[in-house]
Formats: sequence, C-alpha cells, structure tokens
Amino acid sequence: MSGHNTICVATALLETGRVPMTEPRTRFTLEAPAGLIEIDAECRDGRAVSITLRNQPAFCREADMDVVVDVPHGVGKVTMDIAYGGMWYAIVDAASVGLKLESAQGREICRLGEMIKVAAREQHEVHHPVLAYPGPDILVFREAAAPMECGGLRARNAVVMSNNALDWARPETWTGMIDRSPCGTGTCAVMAALHARGELAIGQQFHHESIVGTTFVGELVEPAVVGEGTAGEVRGAVPTVKGSAWITQHATVLCHPTDPFPEGYTVGDIW
Repeated sequence: MSGHNTICVATALLETGRVPMTEPRTRFTLEAPAGLIEIDAECRDGRAVSITLRNQPAFCREADMDVVVDVPHGVGKVTMDIAYGGMWYAIVDAASVGLKLESAQGREICRLGEMIKVAAREQHEVHHPVLAYPGPDILVFREAAAPMECGGLRARNAVVMSNNALDWARPETWTGMIDRSPCGTGTCAVMAALHARGELAIGQQFHHESIVGTTFVGELVEPAVVGEGTAGEVRGAVPTVKGSAWITQHATVLCHPTDPFPEGYTVGDIW
C-alpha cells in the first residue's frame, strides 16, 4: 500500500475518464495489498482538486514504542517507535541522530535512514496480526509535532526507502532514497504513534510536511481493532489522508522486436 501513489492513481483515473467524474465529489474504492481503500475526490472544472483516502487501520503497539536499536559502524544506539500505517515504519526523531530535515542533508538522511532501518529489522522485527508482512521496511525521520491555531498538529518529516540491498561489509550500499511527498502510509503510521502516546486525538487534524515543503492533511477518524480475537489483537485507528496530484505527461511506450533490452535494465551503482 502506498498513500501518495493512491492519490496519484485516483487523480489519473478521474482526469483521464477511466473513472467517471461527478462534481463536486466522486467516491469509489481501490483495492490494495493492505485491503480496500475508499476514495473521496473533490472535483471541479474537470480536475480532481484533492483526494482523501480512507486507509485500513493503523496502529502502534506498546511493545514497539521506545525501541532501542544498536546501529553498527559508529552510529550507535537509536531510539524509535515502530508503527503500521499500510506499511511498517521505524519512526525516529531527526534531532536525536544529529539531522536537520532539509534538502542539503539529503545524502546523510539516506545513509543514516537505511542503516537504522535495516538494524531495526534485524534486531526488532515486527509482524502484522493478520497479514503475512514483516517489517519495518521504511523509515521516517520526523520533527516534534507542534500545535496549530486550528487545534491540530503539524510536523515535518523525511521518509527513507530502499533502493538496494544493504550489506554491512560494503559501505557503498549504505544508502537509500527520499520520498518527495509527505508519504501517505508514513503519515498514517506517525499518527498512530502519536495517538498511542496520547498526543493526537481521534478527529484531530495532523498536517504532515515533506522535506520539499508539500503537505498532506491526516486525521484518525475512528478507533479500530486489528486481528480481533487472535493472539496478536491490537487496538489502533482508521486514518484518512488528504492530498493532491497532477498529471505531468501522457506517454507512449514502444517495444521494438529487435530491442536488446525489451524489459529495461538496471545499473548497480544507481539503482
């Protein structure tokens, strides 16, 4: 499940006519590995002005809060929460590892983020109560949430995703890539962690800003139980995330029978 990709897909489906658009609102459902995702689109003048997705329940268990992981090669002990928001996230206070969430620190954010995440998976693997899905597999560096005049909270984040398999013996693999969006499932996971700590209430808005200044607006709309009746039962909440996307191109992909790379290629030093 990917929140920002869900927003992009919903926008493209509506603006290309694959899903009929009804103004001012169009509602439909998408199927994702995490489950069914309800879409509520604000539509105007043929555009999907904003997309609000209603995700599957997010949660943060007490046993996955204040987890201390010892990261090799001089990084040291790092404290984190691990939460599920459609994917598993290790959530780390950026200042605690000497980071500022600004573009100039992008390389170091990727290096530290991937190292911390892999160490977390090795030392504190987590499992979903229902889905066959271990984690964490993504990391979010965040700043402390601050109150807004509207009564909600606001925070800045940077999400680090893998683009290779980290090998502790090969420093060139200690890297990743940054999500240019505020991250939809990451926003859900952070809200779940804040809620578990009593910092974010049901119905309270959460404005989550990316490293490049874009913002998603999240909200926990109702309590939920995941894996009810099982040994892994956990209490969480149903999150929504609101954002916007823009179609940037209509592409035609050609594949000639004599093309030696009909399925593309990868180069190890950049992918």
